Amino acid sequence: MSGFPVLSLAFRSIMARRLTALLTIISIATAVLLFVAVENLRQGARTSFERTITETDLIVGARSSSINLVLYSVFQIGDPTNNMTWETYEDIAARPDIAWTVPISLGDSHRGYRVVGTTPDYFQHYKYADGRTLGFAQGETFDDLFDIVIGAQVARELDYKLGTQITLSHGMGVTSFSEHKDKPFTVSGVLAATGTPVDRSVIVSLPAIEAIHAGWKDGTPTALAKIATPDKLRQMNIQPKQVTAAFVGSKSRARTLRIQRDLNTYKQEPLQAVIPGVALSQLWSMMSVVERAMAIVSSFVIGVGLIGILTSILTSLKERRREMAILRSVGARPSHILGLLVSEAALLAFIGACLGIGLLYGASWLLKAPLEARFNISTLNLVPGWFDVKVIVGITLLSALLGLIPAWLALKRSLADGLSVKF
Repeated sequence: MSGFPVLSLAFRSIMARRLTALLTIISIATAVLLFVAVENLRQGARTSFERTITETDLIVGARSSSINLVLYSVFQIGDPTNNMTWETYEDIAARPDIAWTVPISLGDSHRGYRVVGTTPDYFQHYKYADGRTLGFAQGETFDDLFDIVIGAQVARELDYKLGTQITLSHGMGVTSFSEHKDKPFTVSGVLAATGTPVDRSVIVSLPAIEAIHAGWKDGTPTALAKIATPDKLRQMNIQPKQVTAAFVGSKSRARTLRIQRDLNTYKQEPLQAVIPGVALSQLWSMMSVVERAMAIVSSFVIGVGLIGILTSILTSLKERRREMAILRSVGARPSHILGLLVSEAALLAFIGACLGIGLLYGASWLLKAPLEARFNISTLNLVPGWFDVKVIVGITLLSALLGLIPAWLALKRSLADGLSVKF
């Protein structure tokens, strides 16, 4: 017997036990699919997380921690420690080394979704993933003072369309006792899905933020609020008094650190300027425990699959004792018996691993569009790579090593059994 007949015999032996072999292959395929899927999702989620905002050189806001600034300005989580005056924002925007700025103002909500006050430049300069700009699925940006643009998730979950009239609430929360009912907004645009916090945003102009609070004091409306009707407010030249933060793009990436240092030591008021990519990496590092837990769980899944192969072969040994004895009687050497069972384990693992990889990438190809639209997981690989080859080779080799256990038991028993097996 040479190496090839042993492999051929192993394949025929597997075919003779089709049902058991099929179940083992499905077990390995499922384990490999879950393992590689978890790894791809982990890597894809990290990359997508770090690309929630791109091509923005700095985020500037009131002095606090860099992570807190990114959380409330980009992810709409938490609240700012303070606001930045409009004069300071204009001073930053007028710097000769800054190409563009986009102010944002937070503080209001609509049915639990955060309201973002900004300028039309927001739709041009806010970029995500591979430098993609925000696109409109329907309508256009706000033109009237009381026009509003909503994210894809807001439109989907609240069933809003163009022309829908909505009112904003003072503060955050699904239920609010401070409604701006006298100043309704009309949906003028619905953004295309991005898989970023923008999908959960309700976006209005900065003057609109000031308009709905006309006549308000300390978070409550006064008698003046009723006088400031929408028609009167439209005729006024409303200027914001303060903003929450600003996205900044420099004319040269080489000047970014200098701009950051200047803003962090700004004398007129305490400011914090952070580089989004650096802050996002720091934020993800705080979630490393979850990342490691995902890797450990996926490794256990593979371990369970390998134990399944070992169990399958060990279970079949008692039924195959006559087979082993006959092979020895016709001249099969111990190395041939060893090679047969090791080859069976390796073949089962190889076929199962290839099947699992194939199913995963087939599903990834089919689900690419919805995953990208809803979760921004656009970084999932659609074709196998070196990692997948390593998984297949690793699973096959580990299974071959585990196959040595039943092979050794088979050798030991075949010498004692002879040609008759007692039951």
